[in-house]
Amino acid sequence: MNAAPTALIAEDEPLLAQALQAELARAWPALRIAASVGDGAAAVAQALALRPAVLFFDIRMPGMSGLEAAAELADAWPDGQPFPALVFVTAYDQYAVQAFEAQAVDYVLKPVQPARLARTVARVQQQLAGRGTGNAQLEQALAQLRPLLAGAAAPPAAPLTVIQAGMGSTIRLVPVAEVLVFEAADKYVRVLTAGQEYLIRTPLKELLPQLDAQAFWQVHRGTLVRATAIDRVLRDEAGRLTLTLRGRPEQLPVSRLYAHRFKAM
Repeated sequence: MNAAPTALIAEDEPLLAQALQAELARAWPALRIAASVGDGAAAVAQALALRPAVLFFDIRMPGMSGLEAAAELADAWPDGQPFPALVFVTAYDQYAVQAFEAQAVDYVLKPVQPARLARTVARVQQQLAGRGTGNAQLEQALAQLRPLLAGAAAPPAAPLTVIQAGMGSTIRLVPVAEVLVFEAADKYVRVLTAGQEYLIRTPLKELLPQLDAQAFWQVHRGTLVRATAIDRVLRDEAGRLTLTLRGRPEQLPVSRLYAHRFKAM
């Protein structure tokens, strides 16, 4: 006999999490809620520990959004293991809904409507019944997440040409043309040139729409690199990629989400 499917709920509002759990009990009695957490980091940790069949991730949570948590989870997911079916929970937003529908991603609107949840449950059950290999499920999830994450960025802003970086009582003006790497580090972003390193407080999310996406490639959730500075990309025995840049000693990891950029021509 097959074990009952399990699910993880990530929702920062306890009453809404309880409401979703109650509606799921009616719509899918066989589904067992393995855990309910209130932020993105806990969602990633619990999903890796419990490996549920289904994830219900709220889009807006403290720290990591539901999309960012799903992307981090996909990057850390064990090879060969079936990746969970993804369902995003969101307050009504026309553009978010259109994006989910365009990528064939299941979603539930707040407050949860029984009829809408029943349709989502039917689709998820069908997906679980017909799932292929673990790697195929993971690749499908990555393909869905890439455009959703790109669409979640802030609207385009004026192109950034100079970075203002504080160094003690001095402000250094660093031309963007000299920057090789932007890397998130705790509450700062490291700005690396060929010979210097600076720290700025502007979040990477705010920098992204001000940078030329053709010039700077995102290779990890917290890393942008100048494409023309990439020297080589190395693949280890597990298939993980790291890259090196001309003019810098670091080896920078490439997440699964962005590994598709690096294929031999």
